[in-house]
Amino acid sequence: MKTNHHFFREILIKRYLYIFFLLVTGYLKAQTVTVSGNWAASVPAITEAGNNYTGTYDNTSSTAITMSGTLPGSFLNLLSSSGAKITMHYTTTAWNNSLVLSAKRTGGTATINGICLACTATINGGTTYTAIPQATDVTFVTITFTGLLGLGNSVNFSGINLQLQLSGVSVTVPAASYNARVVFTVAAN
Repeated sequence: MKTNHHFFREILIKRYLYIFFLLVTGYLKAQTVTVSGNWAASVPAITEAGNNYTGTYDNTSSTAITMSGTLPGSFLNLLSSSGAKITMHYTTTAWNNSLVLSAKRTGGTATINGICLACTATINGGTTYTAIPQATDVTFVTITFTGLLGLGNSVNFSGINLQLQLSGVSVTVPAASYNARVVFTVAAN
């Protein structure tokens, strides 16, 4: 029996769209980024009138902050060798706009899992300090991969050591406790 009624056609279209959406989301697996560690800048007290702070502090002498994660094969297939990027921004509840938070990376490896012919994955960029904006994303590193994607592929990245830098510290910034959380996001490059 053929349905010519507009209402029934609309219901069928919606049903097919829902089924398509469920199939696509069931196929795609989420890419993940894990960051471990934190840093609290230690700013020494000024003991003599007329002095200012050195202005720049970093976490090179404290506990390392490391990043790792996974890009599943479904995500890689969507990108078709254009690669992925990890972006960053910060959110805060107490901050002074004179303070600038920056990040850079040292190290890091990327490996491809699964059956793949002549495949390579590399981590690029992020080796110099990049200012982290508030609310808008900026690219931190890119992960590129080449080769023929096979079965059960995924790219794991690990050993990315993050170095944070705080600049703009001055006697003109009111004495207070400031904090920020850096948010990293994986997206298509």
